[in-house]
Amino acid sequence: MTLTDTHPVRTPTAYVPDRIRHVKLSTATLPLATAISDAKVLTGRQRPMTEIVFLFAEISTEQGFSATGFSYSKRAGGPAQYAHAREVGDRLIGEDPNDIDKVYTKLLWAGASVGRSGVATQAIAAIDIALYDLKAKRAGLPLAKLLGAHRDSVRCYNTSGGFLHAPLEEVVARADESLAAGIGGIKVKVGQPDQREDLRRVGAVREHLGAGVPLMVDANQQWDRTSALRMGRALEEFDLVWIEEPLDAYDAVGHADLARALDTPVATGEMLSSVGEHLALVEHRSADVIQPDAPRIGGITPFLRLATIADQAGLDLAPHFAMEIHLHLAATYPREPWVEHFEWLNPLFEERLETKDGRMLVPDRPGLGFTLTGQARAWTTDSVEFGVS
Repeated sequence: MTLTDTHPVRTPTAYVPDRIRHVKLSTATLPLATAISDAKVLTGRQRPMTEIVFLFAEISTEQGFSATGFSYSKRAGGPAQYAHAREVGDRLIGEDPNDIDKVYTKLLWAGASVGRSGVATQAIAAIDIALYDLKAKRAGLPLAKLLGAHRDSVRCYNTSGGFLHAPLEEVVARADESLAAGIGGIKVKVGQPDQREDLRRVGAVREHLGAGVPLMVDANQQWDRTSALRMGRALEEFDLVWIEEPLDAYDAVGHADLARALDTPVATGEMLSSVGEHLALVEHRSADVIQPDAPRIGGITPFLRLATIADQAGLDLAPHFAMEIHLHLAATYPREPWVEHFEWLNPLFEERLETKDGRMLVPDRPGLGFTLTGQARAWTTDSVEFGVS
């Protein structure tokens, strides 16, 4: 008996050409249940965050496939992302949705006069992410499997329970809830004007969690070089997984000096808005853990380029926010990564991600594995459509 006797060989079907026939772009505002404050608020640089503005791209093809991608802004910038996307969105009609890099380049050139970072590429990000969702759905695979996964689950840590507006008792209680829900680590915010209060809170959380639970801190860029070094040394005793954004996001040299001076790993990158901006971090060895955000740097296409560079440089990876996208991307990274858990986006999607034994499980649903809720559509403030629906 041969192998083919018990396992018939399937003949691959011929490629069927497809074209984008309809694109819908919409902007929606997600209200947050509680006004959120981190160090940027306590130092007077920003107001508390009360909402997140999303840009959704919904794409359908002549062969009947459809997909969704999104980008976002946590404060100013959401309307600008939407405005740019609606200016270039008509260029998608008639394109083969499989030619993602070609389409990405076409959209970049359509808006080239405003650059290749920031709002311009964040607008394209929603479209790029939708095209990857579409390609994986055509293949009948979760996005991680389409790209080539190294694992079916990723270490995860919670951030949403550790913000500075919350009293210490609430931070500790939320940490317990996260661990009980199968989340593996806890991140708390620091960077307050009174550094002694930061140390008190971190010390209390560490004492409560015990030595075995992974703990991270995030200063949200609010220390200068002297303060960052002093605080970094004071925080060494708490056995942290990393210290995040201790300095201004663009201070590659300062981050590099700090990373060399501390035993605790340094993490940064979430606020940068292009692959090019991240290159300075890699070249200066400014971080042990790089934290790109696919919607912020322009989508999955540039994220994958950066991930290759980061892996070659020996960096660990912990993508920022948007776990619905980043779980798939982190699963493809050769080195064991982390993914950040936020429940804030739950009202937007029908499906949920599962956490178990400290890890987030890659869903078996095709594509990203998410569909928009009626509530997400009710929060829509404007939309535009191109092509034939």
